[in-house]
Amino acid sequence: MTAGARAALALAALGGACAVLAGAFAAHLASADAAALLEKGARYQLAHALAAMAVLALPLPRAAALAGLLAAAGSLFAGSLYTLALGAPAALGWVTPVGGTAMVAGWLLVAAAALRR
Repeated sequence: MTAGARAALALAALGGACAVLAGAFAAHLASADAAALLEKGARYQLAHALAAMAVLALPLPRAAALAGLLAAAGSLFAGSLYTLALGAPAALGWVTPVGGTAMVAGWLLVAAAALRR
C-alpha cells in the first residue's frame, strides 16, 4: 500500500470514528435542532469513510488514494455541520459546500478511473 493510500485509509478510519461520536452525541446530548445537523453530518461522513475504504481496495492505486483523500477532505462537510450544531457562527457554513465538492470530486475520480481501465 502506498503512503498516500495509507494516509487516506487512516483519514477514512478517523472519519468513521468521528461519525459514530457525532451520532452518539446527537442521540444523547444535543437539542433537536443540533441533533438534526449532527445526524446529517454523521450519515454523510460514515458513508464516505466506508466508500473511501472500499475504493482503496480497488486496483486503481493512484486514483484510489486520491479519491480516498478527497472523501476524507469531504469530512469538512460533516465537520462544518458539527460546528454549526455546537453553536458556531453561521458564517462558518461556507465550509459545507467545500467539503461537499470534495466528496463529489472523489466519486467522479473513481468513475473516471474505472472507465479508463
